[in-house]
Formats: sequence, C-alpha cells, structure tokens
Amino acid sequence: MNNILSITSKATKQIKKIMSNAPSGMDSIVIGVDKSGCSGYSYKLDFGNSSDLKNYETINQDGTKVLIDPKATMFLLGSTMDYETDKLASRFIFENPNEKSTCGCGESFSV
Repeated sequence: MNNILSITSKATKQIKKIMSNAPSGMDSIVIGVDKSGCSGYSYKLDFGNSSDLKNYETINQDGTKVLIDPKATMFLLGSTMDYETDKLASRFIFENPNEKSTCGCGESFSV
C-alpha cells in the first residue's frame, strides 16, 4: 500500500543522517503511533531491523527504508512526513489529513 505515507526529500535526507549512526543491526526507521499526550495520540519513531518486522509496510525511498507499524496504518493514511528546522528546534513533522485537532505544543493529535 503505497499511499499510506509520503516522505519529503528533507525528511529522507535526515533519515539518512540518523541511520549513519544507527545501532548495529538496525537498517530502518519504524514509525508508530502511541496513545499519549493531551490530545490522545503521538507519533513514535525508532530504529528497526526489517528482517525482524515482517508484517510492517515498507517504504524504500532514495536509499532509506521506513517501516510502518501495522497498528499505525489507519492513523497515517494519506500523511506526509517532513523535516523542519527553525531557530529553536529541528524535528520531523507529519501533515496528517486524519487529524481532527492537535494540542497547543504540537506533540499530540486526535482523530
């Protein structure tokens, strides 16, 4: 299913940087959604080994591998992952058409 998540070139570039320092045996970034935060859910990123995570959707883009936790698929459908840097912070951001609202700090969302 290729329309779960689009990844911008800025995000891909940052994923490559992160993966260059990944722990041994890790070949991908895993995206999930946890029930947390003041709005209900938050995005979760972690390292993963694709050979251990068989039921995960895989996005291969420009030499990067992103795995999507099956429990997060319904939350991410049609989303775009980007990377943003400003004077105070740098972070991955998700433009998600499924979000109904976000908290004031932008760390969590509701659907």
